[in-house]
Amino acid sequence: MLVTLLERKTRAGINLLSENRTKEAVTKEIEKLAAEVGDNFSRIFKSITADNGSEFADLSKIEETTGTKVYFAHPYSAFERGSNERYNGLIRRLIPKGKSLGDYSIRAIKRVQEWCNNLPRKILGYLTPKQSFEHELSLLLGTTS
Repeated sequence: MLVTLLERKTRAGINLLSENRTKEAVTKEIEKLAAEVGDNFSRIFKSITADNGSEFADLSKIEETTGTKVYFAHPYSAFERGSNERYNGLIRRLIPKGKSLGDYSIRAIKRVQEWCNNLPRKILGYLTPKQSFEHELSLLLGTTS
């Protein structure tokens, strides 16, 4: 299963390859991301909005351990996560629906993420999500870019 996280302001996406659709596997992938990011996780990821699938049932653990707020969209309300749905549509250009993710290496999944994050967007003034995210990250963490 591919878990996609999308930063709303910059439209930068992160693809996490979960071993299956269980709540434990999905939570494990997000916990690994939190460990990689470290102490700044809750500053960078202020909130996560998920759909109501059973695979996201344990996300409250993330809220407890990191301080990142977790919200759930209403059932049958994909419009509440419109930016994420658009990002998933971009992914589908390269990984068709129904195609087994087992056919793709982690490296290939990361290449798809890079392609999506390097695609200029009108909403960003034709900057790429990667450029926008790096700029916002430098402002948040007080570094120069």
